[in-house]
Amino acid sequence: MTTLYIRDVPAEVAATLKERAAAAGMSLSAYVAGELARSAARPTNAEIVARLRALDRSAGPSTDEVLAAVQAGRR
Repeated sequence: MTTLYIRDVPAEVAATLKERAAAAGMSLSAYVAGELARSAARPTNAEIVARLRALDRSAGPSTDEVLAAVQAGRR
């Protein structure tokens, strides 16, 4: 396991994290480690865009079908 030291955390942020950790019945260190793990598990916007671009969209509606549906919805 790696140890991280975080400097210059605003007092209000530290107080909020301490309160949330206590409410969850956890140490501050365990709570913050969990929050960091959840953050690291989320894909970045660039990763999401790359996944979307890699999707096979050949089975989806054509541009003309989408435009026709939009126009039909406006009537």
